[in-house]
Amino acid sequence: MLNRIARFVLVLVFASYAVSAVAGSLISGADKGPAIGGYDAVAYFTDGKPTKGSAEFTAGWQGATWQFASAEHRNLFLEAPEKYAPQYGGYCAYAAAHGSIAKGSGERWRIVDDKLYLNNNWIAQKLWQGDVPGNIKNSDEKWPSVKSKIEAKN
Repeated sequence: MLNRIARFVLVLVFASYAVSAVAGSLISGADKGPAIGGYDAVAYFTDGKPTKGSAEFTAGWQGATWQFASAEHRNLFLEAPEKYAPQYGGYCAYAAAHGSIAKGSGERWRIVDDKLYLNNNWIAQKLWQGDVPGNIKNSDEKWPSVKSKIEAKN
């Protein structure tokens, strides 16, 4: 029963985010400030935890401003942004698996096969973790369609 209620709530959340997609960028959060809410994308890999970046250490990539906790992290990102940037532009991996748009949260994350995935909230994270390989497969298949929806709103 909880699973059914959680899915219904997520549908409502995804629908509300779909009308407020990022303008001019395919990176989640770039419409209201730094990419992925200002979290340091490199820190997930080097420190194993979400870490807020600083306006002192920034880089531009994919039409978004990315913040980092240190110059070292910024430089690592600039050397290989595809290695550190979250999958699906930092949008919610669970939403993408269902063909929907929702912003990812820097607090709801997981690294799988050296790739960073973000989810919107704890419910999406829990459901996504219930079938990580299946959800990644679905997200990969549906991402082109989701990406087109985001581009259409730009």
